[in-house]
Amino acid sequence: MDKTRRGFLVGAGLAGGAAALPAATTASADGEDYYDKLGVTKIINAAGTYTMFTASIMPPVVQAAVAKAAKHPVRLGELQKKAGEYLAKRLQCEGALVCAGAASGLTLGTAACMTVGNRNAIDRLPTDVGGLKNEVIVQKSHRYGYDHALKNCGIRFVEVETLDDYEDAFTDRTVMAHFFNAAESGQISREDWISMAHKQGVPCFNDAAADVPPISNLWKYTRMGFDLVTFSGGKGMRGPQNAGLLLGRKDLIEAAALNNSPFDETVGRGMKVAKEQIVGMVAAVDWFLSQSEDEMQAEFKRRAERIAAQLKDVPGIQHELVVPPVANQVPHLLLRCDRSRIKKSPREVAQELRQGSPSIELNPTTGAKPGSGGLPTDENTIVVGVWMLEPGEDLIVARRLREALLKA
Repeated sequence: MDKTRRGFLVGAGLAGGAAALPAATTASADGEDYYDKLGVTKIINAAGTYTMFTASIMPPVVQAAVAKAAKHPVRLGELQKKAGEYLAKRLQCEGALVCAGAASGLTLGTAACMTVGNRNAIDRLPTDVGGLKNEVIVQKSHRYGYDHALKNCGIRFVEVETLDDYEDAFTDRTVMAHFFNAAESGQISREDWISMAHKQGVPCFNDAAADVPPISNLWKYTRMGFDLVTFSGGKGMRGPQNAGLLLGRKDLIEAAALNNSPFDETVGRGMKVAKEQIVGMVAAVDWFLSQSEDEMQAEFKRRAERIAAQLKDVPGIQHELVVPPVANQVPHLLLRCDRSRIKKSPREVAQELRQGSPSIELNPTTGAKPGSGGLPTDENTIVVGVWMLEPGEDLIVARRLREALLKA
């Protein structure tokens, strides 16, 4: 093999260097607007950090870090290792891994518990788990739409309801105890969940995907004793949407990394996190830790109050500000509709805003059954999520709501 630079370029068909590359386009330095080019509708996000609405917008400092990271190739393994070490120090835990969102963290964390100390087991997941521990204990009320992220590893769930059930559920097949941090019911507390699992020598995992702010949650649950905790990176931390954090015990984080891309023959091979997303996640954590909790919450409250002020004289509307107890713990504006005066349902109002220009998405719990998403909603309630609004968008949302409700 010709190992000279010239030999490499000739072999790759690139002799002549940069001159052989395609000519540069005439797009502006800011880049072409591909949403417009593709005909994709831009929205005002009055919903929240939902995946279907592309979660959050990265702050300028994070966008700049991502753009700079895109300019240089690096060794991916070194970047992941150095990023994890840095994040572990900042977030006061033993180990950290940037993963492809919280759902990826669930898969990788489960795989870690199944294969820690047994690298030969890694390529057996998910179909050849005979002889491996693969039972995951979970409270019945904690079963949810992300179960599949764990089942990707070939586990089976064992459901419990009481503390006695929980103690009796441990067997020589138990590999993990799983806890959904934002579950709205369940008889067993976090502390009892951890204590029983550790008494049995079993790691316990906490899915806290949407549970920042408060900022302190980033170390609260690992300090509490959870062996693994996962967070979404593209929600409250305002990182890349396809990034997340897996935090916890050093040996389990190392095992999770071995089950992840870029290693072949792993359950996480398709969960690739690019260099841009790794750097973006680190930058987002730095940005998030620099924020003032009080100032963030005060700004969200001001946005909600500005919208409410524009609707105060609309007949049949009452408003309240509600902060959910765990997930998405920020002020939400709830508009209660007197249906004897407002002739359109909240969902019809939401559809009207969706179809207008600019297109606005309200929180999907609008018009939902009581207690949905940790909010005291019902079929007659409009929910406005204000924390992902860009400057000035609160007044646009207020104007459009006012127009729709007065027509109704």
